[in-house]
Amino acid sequence: MLVKTFEDRLGIQGFIDWYKSNQVILQEKLIQNGAILFRGVDISSVADFESIMDDISSKFMAYVDGNSPRTKLTSKVYTSTEYDKNHSITLHNELSYSYKWPAKIFFCCLIPAAVGGETPIADCRRVLRSMDTALVEEIERKGIVYIRNLNGGAGFGPSWQDTFETDDRNKVEEFCKQANVQYDWKSDGGIKLTQPSQGIITHPKTNEKVWFNQIDQFHPSHLDKEIYETLMMMYEKEDELPMHVSFGDGTKITKEMVEEIRSTVDKESISKPWQQGDFLMLDNVLVAHGRKPYQGDRKVLVSMSN
Repeated sequence: MLVKTFEDRLGIQGFIDWYKSNQVILQEKLIQNGAILFRGVDISSVADFESIMDDISSKFMAYVDGNSPRTKLTSKVYTSTEYDKNHSITLHNELSYSYKWPAKIFFCCLIPAAVGGETPIADCRRVLRSMDTALVEEIERKGIVYIRNLNGGAGFGPSWQDTFETDDRNKVEEFCKQANVQYDWKSDGGIKLTQPSQGIITHPKTNEKVWFNQIDQFHPSHLDKEIYETLMMMYEKEDELPMHVSFGDGTKITKEMVEEIRSTVDKESISKPWQQGDFLMLDNVLVAHGRKPYQGDRKVLVSMSN
């Protein structure tokens, strides 16, 4: 991760002007490093962050088809996540399970946590090189399949209404057809989504192969033992859980494989404590991100673009 520090806190317009005058080299550095942290930008509000995004980026993506709890603050700004602060979020590339993902993802910190709350990142080129060769070959040969069971507005896990930001079933079906997602409406008002994916892809600009999946997040082994046992009493089959993943031919991804994935990604991850006003830019294909547990208040915002 490349870090650029402005010793004298740079105002919003000052940062925008500086960014535009250095845009070409910044894009080159982003491809090289995968991530750039701008420190001392002096962002203090949602409006500040949105103002920067309006000037330095375009073609914003909504968080449609997302699986992390978050609040939409404006047309292009969301809270980074509202997942339980006592638990980690493992590293992932945003929307890598979907048919469409953002090319870039931007974070800013309004309130750093009193303790913890870092956003660890990992270079997915390095992750792929470090991963068990046999596992990589199996993923490339078979692909993977993500399964999501979204409730109809009540129940465990996310609802399809929140996931797709709509109450219109027709819009959900249109999305699924466009995205090559098999969908099955359930009698209780929920929906089951089956999404094929590659798991390992080639970066569109560098032509480098990268680790690009959320196998560990979708695998049932990520659940606490008590939660898993409770859910299995409710659903009986693992592919009826809110999230599940298998190889593309339906064969099982084992717990040991997931442990290998987590161990390898963790070894390649780095993190820095957030400071108020930090602005972090990631190439979403080259770099995965997560979140560490924290104490106290924490407010980190996110915006996504192509």
